[in-house]
Amino acid sequence: MTLAEKKTIHRAREKTLGVPELIAIALGGMVGGGIFTILGISVSMVGAYTPVAIFIGGGIALLACYSYIKLGVYYQDEGATYSFYKRTFPESRFAASLIGWCVIFGYISTLALYAYTFSSYAVSAVDFANNEWGRKIVAGLIILSFTLINIWSVKGMGKIEDIMVYSKLIILIVISFVLINNSQTSLPELLQNEQNTSLLSILIVASLTFVAYEGFQLVINAVNEMEQPEVNIPKSIYSAIFLAILIYVVISLGAILAISFEEIIENQEYALAAGANHTLGHWGTDLVIIGALLATSSAISGTLFGASRQMAVIAQDGYFPAILAKRSGQIPTASIIGMSIMAFLLILAGSLRIILEFGSITFLLVSVLMAYANFKIRQLTKASPLITISSIVGLVLATALIIYYEFTHQPQQLAFIVGIYALLTLSAWLYSKKNQP
Repeated sequence: MTLAEKKTIHRAREKTLGVPELIAIALGGMVGGGIFTILGISVSMVGAYTPVAIFIGGGIALLACYSYIKLGVYYQDEGATYSFYKRTFPESRFAASLIGWCVIFGYISTLALYAYTFSSYAVSAVDFANNEWGRKIVAGLIILSFTLINIWSVKGMGKIEDIMVYSKLIILIVISFVLINNSQTSLPELLQNEQNTSLLSILIVASLTFVAYEGFQLVINAVNEMEQPEVNIPKSIYSAIFLAILIYVVISLGAILAISFEEIIENQEYALAAGANHTLGHWGTDLVIIGALLATSSAISGTLFGASRQMAVIAQDGYFPAILAKRSGQIPTASIIGMSIMAFLLILAGSLRIILEFGSITFLLVSVLMAYANFKIRQLTKASPLITISSIVGLVLATALIIYYEFTHQPQQLAFIVGIYALLTLSAWLYSKKNQP
């Protein structure tokens, strides 16, 4: 299909999402549970170098997004990651099925992460804040709420996403600068106490933070509902990633200057709220909680919106149960419901840290495959060979660093993650065989 034919098809459809909505979807998928979860983990590993690690993590995200943008503009397919790989390597049904299963369950894990973080902040000020089941029930209710919103209307979801994302950005920026202004120490003082922190540790944390930048791909899933994809895909993704890097670095800097490391590590699941209470008082805690709820809410909505469309495309090709391909108009209602149910089941069964690390490894691996696909058809996508090869090398190293860390520090957790991949591989193989022509 030529580019002119693609444009004709897109013009024939109703366009409901412009650049502000697309940036909101990307930021909604990125600035969510990730920053609130990785903060405690990063501080426990590299202390005052947390902003540096988060900044490098943003650099890794930029390496990954280059190939997504090139492939997204060339193919203009809402199946995104899955469709790009399937269309670049049409001879391998198993590979297409496997990447489909992995990327969708990566999204399900981040959906669970965002919902659980929402619940942790939502109940942080009430008596049952440490009640595990109370948190899980609240997480299930917020997933249900955004399931209904996404089924209701694309335009309605887009406008709600706009309000939530841009409101949370203002609140998070205010929180960051208030924390910095109420700092209890200075960055040079903190760095003096971190002389034993190694470059390897910083790079490992940077790799672990990749999941906090996951979400920019969701823009491509909305290609059927956007205006001028060839212009707006790169504009919205690059803008969203640069904004996310800025927000994350400023938030983490404010946190380490105003809140003791011990408090951040002890209250990892709602560290900013706990720290703000001691530093800024009751109003500061309320502001942090509102910011966290908006951040995680928009992340849930954006992830559910984009990933459900990709899931429907995969199901339509026969690699997921056929029922998941059912739509109401353009809205993939069955996939939205299916993703929500799986995310809630994962919340009931899983550990927050495992969910976080599984998400990072999964999206790094998938990004490596996207970079490889982009390199294969670089003449068609007009990609730079140097940038694409650099992306492959950087993403492979980031993946290897996480695996090395898991192997040396948490081998049981690594075994659990490997077990999940084994199940996904088996499922992908069965569906690829089942649907052979």
